[in-house]
Amino acid sequence: MGDMIHTMDRLPAPLEGITVVAVEQAVAAPFATRQLADLGARVIKVERVDGGDFARGYDTAAGGLASHFVWCNRGKESLALDLKDPRGLDVVRRLIADADVFVQNLAHGAAARLGLDAAALCAAHPRLVAVDISGYGASGPYADKRAYDMLVQCEAGLVSVTGTPEQPVKAGIPAADIAAGMYAFSGVLAALVRRGRTGRGGPVEVSMLEALAEWMGHPLHHAMHGGTPPVRTGLAHAVIAPYDAYPTADGGRVLLSVQNDREWRRLAELVLGRPELADEPAFATNAARVEHRDRTDEAVARALGVLDADEAVARLEAAGIACARLRDVRELAEHPQLAARDRWREVGSPVGPLKALLPPITLPGGDEARMGAVPALGEHTESLLRAVGMTDDEIAALRRDGVIA
Repeated sequence: MGDMIHTMDRLPAPLEGITVVAVEQAVAAPFATRQLADLGARVIKVERVDGGDFARGYDTAAGGLASHFVWCNRGKESLALDLKDPRGLDVVRRLIADADVFVQNLAHGAAARLGLDAAALCAAHPRLVAVDISGYGASGPYADKRAYDMLVQCEAGLVSVTGTPEQPVKAGIPAADIAAGMYAFSGVLAALVRRGRTGRGGPVEVSMLEALAEWMGHPLHHAMHGGTPPVRTGLAHAVIAPYDAYPTADGGRVLLSVQNDREWRRLAELVLGRPELADEPAFATNAARVEHRDRTDEAVARALGVLDADEAVARLEAAGIACARLRDVRELAEHPQLAARDRWREVGSPVGPLKALLPPITLPGGDEARMGAVPALGEHTESLLRAVGMTDDEIAALRRDGVIA
């Protein structure tokens, strides 16, 4: 019994033994395959010979490397080759023949021209899970439309509900890319589970528009089923008050959210010092507080404005009111909760160790997520070519002809 418990205490990585080949660029597909790598899969990243994944060139903020690339590509092997050369394409086909998963997010039609679309690959390799990630899907009037994150945010309506009444704004993170990447990731996991039951893989299709449209569920259903489209309210909430950020005496900002009238009573009595507001008709119900939002916000702002941020948070928490500090990204990097939970690690890279967050999926009983190094362009080209049976002379010829880097 003791041996059994000891064995169960150290489970293998969930995707150990799974091989992924990815012809990918930018964020959506690389973010999806990085999740697979963190869970133990071997991910072979196929890049262009002339600079690789173009996200490598977005900036040099991460110690000389691009921040997007560092974020989305740890733990992968980089194979740099020219897919337009038949010899380069043959290398990828050999790798796919032994792979479990293939992922691509090339421009619409490019994968099909190379014979690397999901339908063609799954027909040739019944056990393969093949993923096509696109901006708008393989059919319909938008199929050929170029798709970048900000453009899809606009098409999906996210920008219409984000910002102030005067100014719509895009999300500060690539929300469309992330949404598509996460649905591709979960789609791969679902397809692998099905393959475990049936022995067959199959194609998986994810579009950025459809992924982000799903995330728009609340405002979409509100507008479709009789309501009006939500108005932009900055940090406030369209139908709840108080729900906003309020300045404090030390220049900080504290956010709070009152979800029901019981919480409003506690706020009025214990934080605002005005218990009469709990029963006053202009404030007693959420509908009344929304109708008189200016007066509600003024009462809260007056009380918090004489406190520093730490004192305001302490009083709100003592009263059982949900609250938060408005932090910038540097403050996130130093967040006490992340530090207390030991969420930071170091990963290798061509410029040395870089800090990175553990992925949010925690699986007790198994090994920690495999946060491998960020690869240099073509770092693993020769070893991968040898693995598919190429000789030193063949590799030298490919290098001489510019097919590999």
